Amino acid sequence: MEAPRTRKQPLDFRKEEVGRVMERWRASESCSLVGVGSVGKSNLLQHLADPDVQAYYMQVAKVERFKAIIIDPSLLGPLPIAGVNMDQIRCWAGYELIMHRLFLAFYPFDMLSKDEARQFVETYQALQDGNNPLYAYMGLRYLELGLEFFMRQGIQIVLMFDEFEELLRQLPVKFFQTLRGLRDNNKSQLSYLTFTRAPILDVTAQLDIPLLSIEPFAELFTDNIYYVGPYNETDARAMVESLMKRNQKNYDDYVINFLLWATGRYAGLLRAGFRALDTLGQLDASALMTSGETLIHQLAAKRP
Repeated sequence: MEAPRTRKQPLDFRKEEVGRVMERWRASESCSLVGVGSVGKSNLLQHLADPDVQAYYMQVAKVERFKAIIIDPSLLGPLPIAGVNMDQIRCWAGYELIMHRLFLAFYPFDMLSKDEARQFVETYQALQDGNNPLYAYMGLRYLELGLEFFMRQGIQIVLMFDEFEELLRQLPVKFFQTLRGLRDNNKSQLSYLTFTRAPILDVTAQLDIPLLSIEPFAELFTDNIYYVGPYNETDARAMVESLMKRNQKNYDDYVINFLLWATGRYAGLLRAGFRALDTLGQLDASALMTSGETLIHQLAAKRP
């Protein structure tokens, strides 16, 4: 088995949030996660994508029959800002990104026969063929066909959209309408997860996206909106322990308690606060008790 490229978290990391999401995934439902930038979004998404975590929470006997795939909009290629076919090409870019992530997630396609694997690769290559004048329009058909290879195998797929605001900003409403169509055709096997800084309808309002246009997609998440807050005590302490180990530092418990209190246990603030601890000078229990609020202001002032 290939070694993981990201740092694995304990199985019970973010157990409250993960438990809720996995419960909905077992029912093949979509979820919307809402949280500010410092909540540790990347760690949570990577954790949700971990087959060991899925087996632990969902009691999945065959984890190869379930796949949660992160779709990162920062991996979109350059997009046209004008032109007759602008919307078609932008939609194609979204389909191509999803198809590419499917390719990487399932390679080397052990669950497919040799003939099916060859056909999937041909479909993947056809979607990317810029010589076909209809390639942008046909992108949806190729993605639909690519998904079908795995749907036939009874595999359940969750597409997890990181930085979903950016996708809403970059891609036409038609793209999201077609995602709804794909979901409707595969209700028991295809679902979505989005991560945004505000509820989806608030984001679409800010972007001036007509409600009636986006509503068919947005209503997939209406019953499963979960707000992601700071780490619980256990996760926050585990993060600080990890930071100390990686940076070869050691702090007393009262310093760790101060850091958790000062940062509210938000992942991004914990990381920044940890890096700034040494700039506060000698930290003893007496100083933290008598000058705690002053030290918090100093810590905040040193954030990058």
